[in-house]
Amino acid sequence: MDFIYVIGILGTFAFAISGALVASDKNFDVFGVLIIAFVTSVGGGMLRDILINAHPIIWIEDLNYLYTIIIAVVFTFLFKSKIAHLSKTMFLFDTVGIGVFTLLGLEKGLSFNLHPIIALIMGMISAVFGGVLRDVLTNQIPLIFQKEIYASACLAGGVSYLILNLFNIPENIVFIISASVIVLIRVIAVRFNLELPKIKNDLFTKTK
Repeated sequence: MDFIYVIGILGTFAFAISGALVASDKNFDVFGVLIIAFVTSVGGGMLRDILINAHPIIWIEDLNYLYTIIIAVVFTFLFKSKIAHLSKTMFLFDTVGIGVFTLLGLEKGLSFNLHPIIALIMGMISAVFGGVLRDVLTNQIPLIFQKEIYASACLAGGVSYLILNLFNIPENIVFIISASVIVLIRVIAVRFNLELPKIKNDLFTKTK
């Protein structure tokens, strides 16, 4: 089985658990938890496929994604009290997952002959919009709009991929380097609490 595919499945598992935990904390029933887990893990890829008119949509084409989500929800119900101790592991899976999903989405956009900038946006959508949909459906301000460097890391990795593709470098090496850029930026940002600047004042704001 392809290594990148396995990482994608692990990322789906991590995303599904994060969605299930949020829904569980909101006292959703089992169906609600399953829906939020589903949206969190494959919502970004589904939105990408709809936007570029790619059919069949990824989770319809490959049932392993649905099986992974169901297993993640069952896992969450059985071991919810223990998952907190795996937070670092889940963060690693999540971070690697967004790296892989970004590049897979970018590659898919390029395969549909989209402009590289549009393909880059599709990669970002693949990686982060599942979390955006999760937060909207659970009545929270999406995390990527508040504090964490998340989508920006995806864009940086995607740009790295596009630049490296201009040179005669094996595709697997390009993929690994670009995914590593995303992982490294994300880890450093979380480790040192780095944030993007916020717009508070403009040129006409009076300061005392």
